[in-house]
Amino acid sequence: MFDKMNLGDLGKVFEEIQERAKKLQEEQESKSFIAKSGGGLIKVTANGKGEIIDIEIDDSLLEDKDSLQILLISAINDVLKMVEEDKQRSALSMMTPDIFGQK
Repeated sequence: MFDKMNLGDLGKVFEEIQERAKKLQEEQESKSFIAKSGGGLIKVTANGKGEIIDIEIDDSLLEDKDSLQILLISAINDVLKMVEEDKQRSALSMMTPDIFGQK
């Protein structure tokens, strides 16, 4: 992989990796993910950093605390899983062969 590269090229590779990582982080921060549970009675929105930024609860659930808790936990877990899967996909896409001079 590195047999055709000199140290100057290696420095360029590391700079490119840093640039890609910074761009990836900026892209992640601007994304939002939405998960619903209970047929849409609960809607949870998270940003790309995994922070919950909005929760919508249908009024019909306000009288049923147990159902509200179950559906809320489900939606939060789902949206956080979506964020994590997107982070993994993005990180893998950053490590393309062309970064090491291979195409």
